[in-house]
Amino acid sequence: MLPIAVLPVAALLLRFGSADLLDLPFVKASGGAIFGGLPLLFAVGIAVGLAKDHNGTAGVAGVIAHLIILEGAKTITPDLKMGVLSGIIAGIMAGYLYNNFKDTKLPDWLGFFGGKRFVPVVTALCSIFMAFIVGHGFPAIGAAINDIGMWMIQSGEPGLFVYGAMNRLLIPFGLHHILNSIVRFMFGSYTDESGAEIIGDQLRFFAGDPEAGAFMTGCYVVMMFGLPAVCLAFYVTAKKERRPALVGMLVSIALTSSLQGSQSLLSSCSCSLRQFFSLYTLSLWGHHT
Repeated sequence: MLPIAVLPVAALLLRFGSADLLDLPFVKASGGAIFGGLPLLFAVGIAVGLAKDHNGTAGVAGVIAHLIILEGAKTITPDLKMGVLSGIIAGIMAGYLYNNFKDTKLPDWLGFFGGKRFVPVVTALCSIFMAFIVGHGFPAIGAAINDIGMWMIQSGEPGLFVYGAMNRLLIPFGLHHILNSIVRFMFGSYTDESGAEIIGDQLRFFAGDPEAGAFMTGCYVVMMFGLPAVCLAFYVTAKKERRPALVGMLVSIALTSSLQGSQSLLSSCSCSLRQFFSLYTLSLWGHHT
């Protein structure tokens, strides 16, 4: 969740820096830099998140793994495009190696490289083998992901239904973030005005692809307004003596949900005014009943 937490800030910078708002290229470039570096952010965030003590050494190992895997695999498959998957693989591997080798003891003459310092070393060695595997194996995996993504994009409502259903089913296990990352950062491709190829539904939308953004619609207006309205209903209907104990938790939940939802609403404006007022009416109805 660490890399995902920064996405609202990146989206706000990207949107407010656009020519049709504040027209500040350096602000827009700042937001774009975060999205451009997502694979590296995922490598660090996942590695630190999986480390038992959340030590920064795991993050360093994640960066090393990401760089070696990506650049090594490209020597085998020059046109390799992995999106955030390279960072996910690197982060998982670095976190696993940290947990297993952080207490490694070496002979005295190699003592400097013992303990946590051994983790980046063993990660670099393992990353070489992973780069070989990825370079030879990912083209087939990437083609399969692309085929699934193109079907979901081109099929319209059936594809969106499949995505939405899988998203809801995976939420109890916390695995919906993996699905969201694949959809938003690996589905579809778009070539912008500068000739750069952009991959992923969310990144393509920010780059101006008119066919992107379908997978970001629907839930954000609920996140921004619906769930905060539910929190308000909980507070209003709670017993007066219980309200002080609830207000801190409910405000935190409402604020987090609203901020996470605002990144997409400000960037895509995909929800219509009619949808907003329908949701607002429903929230009022729920309050009175």
